[in-house]
This record gives sequence, structure tokens and C-alpha cells, in this order.
Amino acid sequence: ILKKGDRVAIAGDSITEQKLYSKYMETYLLACRPDLDLKVIQLGWSGERAPGFERRMDNDLMFWRPDVVTTCYGMNDGRYRAYEDGIGETYLNAMREIVSRLKAAGATIVVGSPGPVDSHSYDVRRPSAPAKANVYNQNLATLAGLAKDIAVENGMPYADVNGVMTEAMRKAKAEHGVEYHVAGRDGVHPRENGHLVMAYAFLKAMDLDGSIGSIKVDWGKNAIASAGHTVTSVVGGAVTLESSRYPFCFSGDPSSPESTVSILSSVPFQPNLNRLTLSVANLPAAGAVVTWGEAEKSFTRDQLASGINLAAEFLDNPFSAPFAAVMEAVAEKQRYETFMTKYTINRFPSLRSNFTEDADVENAIDTILSKLTDRQEALHAAARAAVKPISHTITITPKG
Repeated sequence: ILKKGDRVAIAGDSITEQKLYSKYMETYLLACRPDLDLKVIQLGWSGERAPGFERRMDNDLMFWRPDVVTTCYGMNDGRYRAYEDGIGETYLNAMREIVSRLKAAGATIVVGSPGPVDSHSYDVRRPSAPAKANVYNQNLATLAGLAKDIAVENGMPYADVNGVMTEAMRKAKAEHGVEYHVAGRDGVHPRENGHLVMAYAFLKAMDLDGSIGSIKVDWGKNAIASAGHTVTSVVGGAVTLESSRYPFCFSGDPSSPESTVSILSSVPFQPNLNRLTLSVANLPAAGAVVTWGEAEKSFTRDQLASGINLAAEFLDNPFSAPFAAVMEAVAEKQRYETFMTKYTINRFPSLRSNFTEDADVENAIDTILSKLTDRQEALHAAARAAVKPISHTITITPKG
């Protein structure tokens, strides 16, 4: 789906404007796949439905010349009540028009479904809502099916946000209890946990292979690493590398919805998108202690021979702080993009309608647009520059 140098736009409603799943996506694409050299813009708009984006996308998006566009509409399109044919028809017509026009412009559209509402907090926190969670989730699942139909009929990838979040919610509530919300305290707007699941659904739909890199150690002889990682020294069991490709890093309270760590056991992010593999051949013992950064863990010889996923085994690792710095640079950029798009570029049509065929106004709009995009380019460059090569050492100490 993604080609080197592509421009990726992330469109959606208030859940997108929260700038969480979009931040995780962009940080992953910058830090975990720097080889793709991508540029990203987020276009979330609170309260928006698919027809709203269909009306504004020519003005708000097309000037940016996107190669790949992700859409996530349906939560508001369902009108917070039981499904009716009119709801589906309006959603279907708007989504078809969006996909058709973007396809005609040469873009690939990752058609995302709406997520679910939370099976617990939607009922509790929104007592005045016209539908209970199970009724509205049936509506949203129907809209998800329509989104998939549109993707299939246009030969476009489909991101099953609804299915992935529903399954993650089932598992997470079984682990943490029913009050652990996955679709947000209000039942609609997820926190960090639910947004990580959404990012997973979109990144998987982009057909990313999930390999961050591999480090192969032949005990007592040498070590080699895949692209993005360079072995700089091997001294005994200590292998030092310089890596320009980061694993995705997680943070927060393991039991809180406002963390990415707490949802990891309920979504296959690590095995499918975040594999930094260490394998050790010819270990002269039954096992070894592996030290990476400040943490250490024990593994058997067979485990090390088969390969362990460092990103999954060591959540706190030498990349954690640098990764957080990249994410903050991405967050700053995306905050600016809300101002740039929602509060400035979106106003251009009303200016034009009040100053019909006024060359001075057109020149002023061109100047403002140029200034806005220059600033966005600078923020992108700052985020990309934050992905600095990291020197780190993996120490393998035989035992037994």
C-alpha cells in the first residue's frame, strides 16, 4: 500500500481530532519505518459525518496531493439510534463519492469502519442516549459492513476498526473488569488504549509486515543485523549496535485505559507490527540472562536459538525516551494541522464567495496557503529529525 515518499492523509470525525490514533500511526511510520520517507497530515473534525468530509475534501485535502488517504466515519453517521435504511443510504452515498473522487485523483483509500461504543460506559455515562450500547453497536456494525463493501467494490484496502476494537474490548474487559473502558469514559471517544487498537487496525490494513529488524548472534564468533541496525562491536556476550529504526514503545499504568501498555495483551500489536528479533546460536549453556538497557530477563537456550522479540520482552528499553521525543514532535505537528485546516484553509471558500473574482484576494489566499504549508513542512522536518540513531548494547550472559 505504501510506497517510498508517499503522502498520507488521515481523515475522520472527533475521534480523529483527538489526535491519538493518528499520532501513533504517524510516529510508527516515521520511527519504525523511516525507510519509507513518508509525510502525514491529519484532518479530524469534531462532529463530522461522511457527507461533511465529502463536501470539504476538495478544499481541505486535495491541495496537499495525497497518495494514501485513511477514512474513519460512521460514529456520527449512525445518529446514535437503531439502524434504519435511510442512515445506511446516506452513509453509503457519501462514502462512495469520497472514494470515487479520491480514486479518480490517483489516491489509494484505506476505508476504515467506525469503531464500537463501549459496552459498559456508553450505557452508564450516556443515560439520555436514544439507544443502548448493544443496539447502537448493531447499527455501527452494519455501517462497518457497508464500508467494507465500498472498499471491495473499488479494490481498496479495508481497515476493520469495528471488528478489531470489539474483540479487544471483549478481551480487555475480561482481564481488567467491565469498568475498564476501551471506547472511552463517555462510551464514544477512546483514550490511549482504544486509540492504539485503532492505529493497529489502520497500520495492518496498510499491509506493513511488522518487522523492525533482526539481530543474529553466533556465540563466540560474530553478530549481524538487518537494515536499519549496524553492529558496531562484539565483546564477549555484549553486542553494541547503532539503530536508525526504532521499535514502537509503550507507556503508562498497566491497568489504566489512559495508557497503551494496558491493552497490549488484548491486541496482537507486538507480534504483527513490532518485531525486533534477537537470536543466539551456539550458546554454551542451558540458558542466558539478556540485559538491554536497565532491564534483564532470563531465557532458555532453545528460546534464544528460535529468537525472542526484544520489543515485547523489554517494554522499558533504550528506545523508550527517544521514541517519546519523536511522538511529542509528531503531536506538535498534528496540533498545528488542526489550526491550519479547520480554522484557516476551511475558511477560504467563504472568502472567495464574498470577494468574487478578486485577484488580490486570490493572491492573498495563495500566500497564506504557502505560509501554512511551509510551517507544516518545518514541523514534519523537526519530527523526522527527532528520529536519531540510537547506540545500545545487548548483553548475553550464559547461565547453567
